Amino acid sequence: MEIKSYQDQAELFVKEYLLSDSIIPYTSVICGICACMMVYDLTQLFCNVYFKSYPSLSKIKQIEWSNRSISTFHAIFIATMSLYFVFWSDLYSDHQYADLVTFRSSTLSTFTLGVSVGYFLVDLGMIIWFYPFLGGVEYVLHHLLSVAAVAYSMLTGEGQLYTFMVLISETTTPGINLRWYLDTAGMKRSKAYLINGVVIFVAWLVARVILFVHIFYHIYLHYDQKDYQGNEEDISKEAVKCVCQNQHRNLDGVRLDDVLFAYPSWSTHTVSCFYVCSK
Repeated sequence: MEIKSYQDQAELFVKEYLLSDSIIPYTSVICGICACMMVYDLTQLFCNVYFKSYPSLSKIKQIEWSNRSISTFHAIFIATMSLYFVFWSDLYSDHQYADLVTFRSSTLSTFTLGVSVGYFLVDLGMIIWFYPFLGGVEYVLHHLLSVAAVAYSMLTGEGQLYTFMVLISETTTPGINLRWYLDTAGMKRSKAYLINGVVIFVAWLVARVILFVHIFYHIYLHYDQKDYQGNEEDISKEAVKCVCQNQHRNLDGVRLDDVLFAYPSWSTHTVSCFYVCSK
């Protein structure tokens, strides 16, 4: 009976505090930071036991090795969640809800973005602390813009769909990190290194070129939603249908501030990664 009481109190605490709408952003950021720290420590323990070449690496190389494992973990997590929200979830479907797509959010979508903010904060802190060994000015700029864009979308609930679309580009990150691991392990002339390069090229073409054509096309189709920003609760299905069918596109007013942040962030990261992969 006493155990049941403690369980009920714990569930109430999680529901009313940790998972309440007002606390979710901060809880998720903390979860993201803790997850990064856990992955970092587990990577060091695992690699010391199972990778013979790891202990022989310099201290800064070991740090970068563990840092890239955090990057890979985040990329797999955020790319999976982003693909789910953009292509499989009904949250952003034009046929399921009557409210504006640029203002839709959920507890899960906000939590997911918060975890990503936690990662960017941890990675930014490591880049600055070990500067310039983990990245130069372009990485600092990329992370600052990413934190601004993702945090804005997380806190306001605006433009989360487009934020997830941009974050799908993280699908290329595991391959880029694997390329660094192969190079560090002395396998630059191996067949695995060659295959990795081909996979990166294909993934890059899909996730960082073709995908952005789809993003801007989707933005174009929803520009007229600016005419109904005043009161989301008063928007009827007929009004949204009228907006979607309107052929007079106005490029001035829709509030997609996070896309304006995210695009230069993506661009700086794309250029820097392309330079690294071309080596």
